[in-house]
Amino acid sequence: MMTSVDTELVRVLADPLRLQIVTLLSRETLCTTHLVEETGARQTNLSNHLKVLREAGVVETEPCGRFTYYKLRPDVIESLAASFAEIAATARVNAAANMKRACP
Repeated sequence: MMTSVDTELVRVLADPLRLQIVTLLSRETLCTTHLVEETGARQTNLSNHLKVLREAGVVETEPCGRFTYYKLRPDVIESLAASFAEIAATARVNAAANMKRACP
């Protein structure tokens, strides 16, 4: 059985700043101002990264007065983690069975 990993989502999360944002949002819902303070990134740079995360479905927005809060969607991260866990489980089974293709 072939496991499908969302390669676009992996690419999105591979960026160090985006991964930092995701890590921060895993702890609490934050607004852009908080994220600028926590990451030290410029507002425009941070907004671009948040847009990428939002379009990838990793975060969702929550308007609150004149601020926009960002919240992590854990189901998206869990789905990606499950894909990698399935790959690891398959590798573990095949390693235990000493599965290897014969060379021609």
